[in-house]
Amino acid sequence: MTTAYVNGRYIAQRDAAVHINDRGFQFADAVYEVFAVQDGKLVDVEAHLDRLDRSLSELSIPQPMSSRQALKLVMREVLRRNRIEYGGLYLQVTRGVAPRDFPDPGGLEPTVVMTAWRTQPFDAETAMRGAKVVSAPDIRWKRCDIKTVQLLAGVLAKTDAHARGAAEAWLLDETGFVTEGSASNAWIVTYDNELITRHTDTAILGGITRQTVLKLAAQNGLTYIERPFSLEEAKAAREAFTTSSTMMVRPVVQIDDTAIANGETGAFTRQIIELYGAYMRGGTI
Repeated sequence: MTTAYVNGRYIAQRDAAVHINDRGFQFADAVYEVFAVQDGKLVDVEAHLDRLDRSLSELSIPQPMSSRQALKLVMREVLRRNRIEYGGLYLQVTRGVAPRDFPDPGGLEPTVVMTAWRTQPFDAETAMRGAKVVSAPDIRWKRCDIKTVQLLAGVLAKTDAHARGAAEAWLLDETGFVTEGSASNAWIVTYDNELITRHTDTAILGGITRQTVLKLAAQNGLTYIERPFSLEEAKAAREAFTTSSTMMVRPVVQIDDTAIANGETGAFTRQIIELYGAYMRGGTI
């Protein structure tokens, strides 16, 4: 039986529910985080919780528990009850329950929901398999730096990508520059062996896996630049890949109808995958 956590209760996931007037359900007035789990441990948990704190603060949603330690205890209990060694944990915090009206009435008690699932352990050889991405217009709201549950634009983009035989959609702003994927950050490698990813601003979510990859690049003497890149530059790049807590590091070998790195995972991307795999085995807390 899969166990979920809802507002202080551990309950069978099939029976888990929130109030029909929860503002997360009515207005997407909520934030979330997704944590990778390796060897029974949450990967980059402090960085994820730092971002959760920022998202809550930006939306003026109160902290859902008395302390970060209390929140982590519940997260680990959800993993324990579900016997998760390798997988993921989903955490959502909404503003709470109130009669349906646009203004925040204030004084609400946040709703807290957690679920968990199993996956296979990180495997470098499996991670080396390349994926296709397709381009799509970025029609999301202008505060993508806040990790809200307002994901409909990403859902539509990713659904269309899958219908077109692709794993992900790379979103384009009005000037033709790539912002990020529908559920990931976008990267390219130039023929000068420079690692490029868009700088963090309100147009993208500062991914935790993105942050870790930048740290690994710096620690291993790899040159990286945070700047925008166009779809045309991406298609002409030596290599490309995408990162997220669920996709981890995924090579991109085709963008629309253009093959990247001759349709194979390039050496630079392989190095990043190997570094990230080593980090996953030893960098969890």
